[in-house]
Amino acid sequence: MKRLLQESLRTLLTAPTKNLFVQLFRYTFSGGVAFVADFGLLYVLTDVLGVYYLLSSVVGFLAGQVITYLFSAYWIFTQRRFDNRLHEFTLFVIIGVVGLLITALFMWLFTDLLHVHYLLSKVLTTIIATGWSFSARKFFLFSKKNK
Repeated sequence: MKRLLQESLRTLLTAPTKNLFVQLFRYTFSGGVAFVADFGLLYVLTDVLGVYYLLSSVVGFLAGQVITYLFSAYWIFTQRRFDNRLHEFTLFVIIGVVGLLITALFMWLFTDLLHVHYLLSKVLTTIIATGWSFSARKFFLFSKKNK
């Protein structure tokens, strides 16, 4: 039983994997880390420093993107579509910019139009943006190269 638990933890946390569910678990975990940084910056910038919430949301989102790239490139995905890291990072940023647009749109929609508190708006928006980001990064960046 102890060995099975150790092997399961190794598979989830350290072993390179092509398993979609393990990748999704890792992406969700790394997303959690990125979300804490993103959410924390949103709160501190908005409530402590008085920065407009949409600008704070953008800054937090960008910090989360850096964290997500590092996790994605070095822990989550084992395959790469590009050998050139600059090309990979450029496409990562493009996907992130689309995610940023999704984030800004839904933050505005939930907060200004639907009058949802901006922190709850952030939670809802994160769910939507994460679905986009994982799918796009898995398909466009970290999947088998077409030869």
